[in-house]
Amino acid sequence: MILTLADYGVKGERYAGYTGVWLDPSNPHHARKICAIGVRSSRWVTMHGFAFNVNTDLAYFGNIIPCGIDDKAVTSLAQELGFRPDMKEVKERLKIHFSELFECLLVSG
Repeated sequence: MILTLADYGVKGERYAGYTGVWLDPSNPHHARKICAIGVRSSRWVTMHGFAFNVNTDLAYFGNIIPCGIDDKAVTSLAQELGFRPDMKEVKERLKIHFSELFECLLVSG
């Protein structure tokens, strides 16, 4: 996600003590989460995934405490850019970066 954000001129970073991808983590009062990452293990099975806010309607986050963090904001790529990026393009960029970073071949099924 960090590499994909960089394709759009957005600097995503890790934030010590928190999971996911963040913008402006060095400024705790302005830090905002753009991607959640989760891992679960149960009965010898591990599941993992991520939620990358691309064109997400952020109004829904006002009804919950996202990721149990009540003092940080949530953002989306669209909010940061000021326009709605093409979802297909974002997915393709994400797949390219994922396959290069993890040195794997992604196969459509």
